[in-house]
Amino acid sequence: MKLRILLLSTLFWFSACVWADDVWLVPIKGAIGPATSDYVTREIELATEDNIKLIILVMDTPGGLDSAMRDIIKAITSSSIPIATWVGPSGARAASAGTYILLASQIAAMADATNLGAATPVSIGPPTQRPSQEPEEPRAKNSPSKETHPQTLDSQENRHNEGDTAKPEKEKNNAEVPANTAMEKKVINDARAYIKGLARLHGRNAEWAETAVSEAASINANEALALGVIDFIANSPDSLVKQAVGRTLLIQNQPTTFTLNEQPRLIERAPDWRAQILATITNPNVAYILMLIGIYGLILEFYNPGIGLPGVLGGICLLVAMYSFQMLPVNYAGFALILLGVALMVAEAFNPSFGILGLGGIVAFVLGSLFLMDNAEPNFQIALPLIFGFAIFSALIIFLMLTMLLRIRRKQVTTGIDAFPGKQAVVLEGFVDEQAGFLHGTVLLDGARWDATSDSPHKQGEKVTITQIKGLTLNVTKTERTKAARTKGLPAQK
Repeated sequence: MKLRILLLSTLFWFSACVWADDVWLVPIKGAIGPATSDYVTREIELATEDNIKLIILVMDTPGGLDSAMRDIIKAITSSSIPIATWVGPSGARAASAGTYILLASQIAAMADATNLGAATPVSIGPPTQRPSQEPEEPRAKNSPSKETHPQTLDSQENRHNEGDTAKPEKEKNNAEVPANTAMEKKVINDARAYIKGLARLHGRNAEWAETAVSEAASINANEALALGVIDFIANSPDSLVKQAVGRTLLIQNQPTTFTLNEQPRLIERAPDWRAQILATITNPNVAYILMLIGIYGLILEFYNPGIGLPGVLGGICLLVAMYSFQMLPVNYAGFALILLGVALMVAEAFNPSFGILGLGGIVAFVLGSLFLMDNAEPNFQIALPLIFGFAIFSALIIFLMLTMLLRIRRKQVTTGIDAFPGKQAVVLEGFVDEQAGFLHGTVLLDGARWDATSDSPHKQGEKVTITQIKGLTLNVTKTERTKAARTKGLPAQK
């Protein structure tokens, strides 16, 4: 009997597991970049293949890249399964790009003590305070004025009422983020239209969504619920699932009633190794360091061929860095300055110019590094300490190289014909033939036979010192050591 009960319980448990609906919890933490968009889109594709009932994007982000944000939104809006974005747990935020993703989701929920907003494109910059008194607009020449044309009481009251109604609009305009150039106006107008469309797609407050862009407005969870920006407040994924059941959701432009089993399984999805590697190498600082390792590894290999390791490591790091940069918003002018700086520093190493090429290369490299990332998002900028640390390191290397060069220039020549004077040779044939006042003979120097002349006779096997060279003939004389030995009465060195 007990065995039957145990078997029936096991069977019931397995049946419940088989028929239970699965809900995936996909985390979005930190800055939204290429790695985040790749991870989220792949998770949505896998969830569609596995017939998952609901995906909950657990969000806590300060924002990110516009291109990565739009890729995620396209995946959400084209998904055949409902996707909920939950800003949680308490203390989390959905700023900037996170606000767009929240409004694009079929279900938008937040935990207590969370916030969203500040969706102004960062290239526009933060809102600045305008002067409280604006200059008076120029009046046309024939336009009526209050001083010259008396108005009736009704018209004056109407003007006063119009001024009262226009005042809030003026204050609203003063709170807007200024767009000083045509490009800034294009960017901010595009962002306003985009976020309003996302909000209206699921019946949310499009007017507030517009202020999140134009005024960089930010609100907490309770205010968002009161304004109709989100659907409800949920302090946990379980609470979100319970409140989502029975709601009518717009999935692929089709109204669908969301249903789930009574006890769905919440499955936490962690980024796989591919997402983790991609998140690491698409960090601008990591990509920058990989580029430096690659460039200097190849330079070292070309400077001293045959080592192998610097060339292999440099090639791998350089290719990985290029893959990372093609996924990031790179300014090609900055990249060209970096290449010019490297070329000048290499030229300084192979053809020293007393620091002119090297210092110019450092300046070009630093400027290129500052201009490299074509985005104002702080999370996608190269750290200034890293840039200036490399610049100081390169300057020290060039200074050390110049110091060694000056030391070498002061040293005596040790190779070539200029190094012959002062060397010792061994007499092979005696200096017996005298022409033009010189004795001619043959000496052995460094394993080679040389014709030589001298102003005094020398015996075979005697060591002589070279004084100068003319063409292929050496001029030799007795060594100082031989002369000193004879003056002391010691046997001469042979």
